[in-house]
Amino acid sequence: MSGPVNPVGVVGAGVIGSSVAHAVARAGIPVVLHDTSPEALADARRAIDAADRLTRLRRGPAEQAPITFTGNLADLGLCEVVVENVTEDIALKEEVHRAIDAVVAPDCVVAVNTSGVPISRLALATEHPARVVGAHFMNPVALIDTVEVVRTDFVDAAAMDRLRALLGRMGKHGVVVRDEAGFVINRCLMMFVNEAAALCAQGVATPAQIDRLFSGCLGHKSGPLRTADLIGVDTVVRTLDVLAGYHGKDRFTPAPVLLEMVGQGRLGRKSGHGFYTYQTKGEH
Repeated sequence: MSGPVNPVGVVGAGVIGSSVAHAVARAGIPVVLHDTSPEALADARRAIDAADRLTRLRRGPAEQAPITFTGNLADLGLCEVVVENVTEDIALKEEVHRAIDAVVAPDCVVAVNTSGVPISRLALATEHPARVVGAHFMNPVALIDTVEVVRTDFVDAAAMDRLRALLGRMGKHGVVVRDEAGFVINRCLMMFVNEAAALCAQGVATPAQIDRLFSGCLGHKSGPLRTADLIGVDTVVRTLDVLAGYHGKDRFTPAPVLLEMVGQGRLGRKSGHGFYTYQTKGEH
């Protein structure tokens, strides 16, 4: 992907989708950001502007390519890579992938950004499973240089090469793993988050104490509960539900406190309150 390139499509303008769109545009690649909700697109525009100011402070200035905000999926027609980021609902994701499959060019690569849904299941919901690959970006995407790349048993080598080229253009390194629900990161991380939330609810330690232990003793940049706030507590619960369906409820049933937080709207940074309180909704 050197020289002029076709735009990259991003489907889903939530927290992670807008972060992907920002990182791609910052790499000088035009973006088509799609969502069915006008409100989500408006929120994404504001989030990207705020994220760009922060990234410039941390990484220095860079000329950002244009981002087209659209509610029309057909606008993805010229994209050479599309990254899907909709919510962790398997039936919804299957529906979205069939819709993407119907509007993109035959040689377009479709990357799935998911916390835990097996890539093979989504690929087989389409007419072109060989072009579907997993690309698990971490939020905030512009500031994290490693991507968990998920390879199915039937993905085409050209699709893998196209995704690697995009990641290289973005200054990122992909670590390729085999397809399995939760992959590596979230199969491990979600157990940390779930147990940490339960310990907090039991009064064993405060969120700050738990995160300090992970930082000070294990060298984690962010402890499990700050990470949960960044991901979104609702996304954590949905991911645990997916993992429970594939790997067993004894290991991945969400702690009651997580369900209570979702019911109270305490979703983390995006709502202004999770395990911690934030001055501004969505702040990083």
